[in-house]
Amino acid sequence: MIEADSVWYSYSDKAVLKGASLSIGNGITVLVGPNGAGKTTLLKVMAGIYRPDSGRVFIDEEDLWACPPPRRVELRRRVVYVHEKPIVLRGSVFFNVCYGLMLRGLDREEVRRRALEVMEKLGIKALAWKNARELSAGQAQLMVLARALAVEPKYLLLDEPLANLDKENRELVLGLLEVLKSKGLGVGVATHDKLLALRIADKIALMEEGRVVVEGSPRDLKDYL
Repeated sequence: MIEADSVWYSYSDKAVLKGASLSIGNGITVLVGPNGAGKTTLLKVMAGIYRPDSGRVFIDEEDLWACPPPRRVELRRRVVYVHEKPIVLRGSVFFNVCYGLMLRGLDREEVRRRALEVMEKLGIKALAWKNARELSAGQAQLMVLARALAVEPKYLLLDEPLANLDKENRELVLGLLEVLKSKGLGVGVATHDKLLALRIADKIALMEEGRVVVEGSPRDLKDYL
């Protein structure tokens, strides 16, 4: 489980998170709220990308920022965060998907196997040798999701994961999330799409002005959305 415990975070002098608390365990947790509520920032804090000004972050019951740096790296590698705007590296689609695997020092055959397997699942294997910077927005979104899944994280945090996808690929990704959930992966999703939250979530957390104000099952929170 990933837990944010009363975390505060500021950009310059503006507090974006104001004592936010949230846990993400097995299943799909959806963080819902308007633009500017702090959803993206909270996921980045929980992924260890941002260090909170105060409060604590736990990954599998270990205090992330109290750990020695080598242990912190190990814990952070259990979590993968996927940005709303795809981060596209130079080179081919295949290289982009392999990148995280290469950073982890896997042997060449294992890198190739994992990359091709996840690309096939997401329907982008035919694009393997295409220049990644020539992809459509939807194709780039699928590519960065493939890069995230290739490293087989324990926790996957997604910021507006369906934003650039057409209807067919939206359904593909939603189906994949259900498969990941069935395998015990912890998935956190930030979105302003309330209908999406009601459809896919095991738990919904409603965020306003830098805090999680209420959380519960879709059935419990239907009247709040």
